[in-house]
Amino acid sequence: MRETIFLFLKGVAIGAANVIPGVSGGTIAFITGIYSTLINSLKSIDLEAVRLLFSFKLKEFANHINLKFLFTLFLGVGISLVTLGKLADYLFENYNILVWSFFFGLIAVSIYSVSKEVGKWSFTTVALFVVGTLVALSLSVIKPASESDASIYLVICGIIAMASMILPGLSGSFVLILLGNYQLIMLKAVPELNLSVIMPVVIGAVIGFLVLSRGISFLLDKFYDKTISILAGFILGSLAIIWPWKEELYLKNIDTGELILKKGEKIVQGYQWYFPNLDINFLYSILLMGLGVVLVLLVEFLGNKPKISNE
Repeated sequence: MRETIFLFLKGVAIGAANVIPGVSGGTIAFITGIYSTLINSLKSIDLEAVRLLFSFKLKEFANHINLKFLFTLFLGVGISLVTLGKLADYLFENYNILVWSFFFGLIAVSIYSVSKEVGKWSFTTVALFVVGTLVALSLSVIKPASESDASIYLVICGIIAMASMILPGLSGSFVLILLGNYQLIMLKAVPELNLSVIMPVVIGAVIGFLVLSRGISFLLDKFYDKTISILAGFILGSLAIIWPWKEELYLKNIDTGELILKKGEKIVQGYQWYFPNLDINFLYSILLMGLGVVLVLLVEFLGNKPKISNE
């Protein structure tokens, strides 16, 4: 029961991360030590799982896909998405820098936690760490592409969006903005149930889900240190988006230059960074960064964080 409650709370944390722009649910899965189990469980949703389900071998099906783990985790994710959305909006509206400061500390110390999982640092693992950092960092500075409703491009958007949801350090909604199709997919097609746009994206997401979950599982099995090092780099690069002191640049219509709104709210497409003033608010921010650091270290100290490796 204790493990189930902790797993549920980890799901709540992952769901909260998905509510927050620029924070990856994959990063939280890494911090809480369930990333490998999650990837392997997702990988097990295959043809054998379908066969067991339709043969009504429900116990074997549940064991095959690790159903207890997935159900508990995603129950937490779902409840978090439903309940924390308004709270997150309120906190960002009134305490923007303080909220970002807390998450900056939490994500920053997680780089140390994840990097410890690398058994032996070598030239290759360091190089991959740098590559991962540069890839994630580039997402915060590149300009969004032009919108396209071509079916093949929509499939690619689905693949990359799913990849960004699974990979630590990458935000799915932010990646769709950079691909130029956030407005087309999330603001037009989904509310209007435009299947000509939605279906290619779904196909791409399924492809990304099936391929990436198996690909990451394979890499963790065969090239554990290298895979962890590049994923740690992704997390480090994501700190550019989470940096508390920044001005938000909002998504605009390419033709008219007018702001694009989602339910009356502006959509962030990038940031302009600056250094803070050394005042009382800066002190509060540092304290909240420290709180984020302490929370991650406390999880490790309590000994509830299983190893990320496949055993």
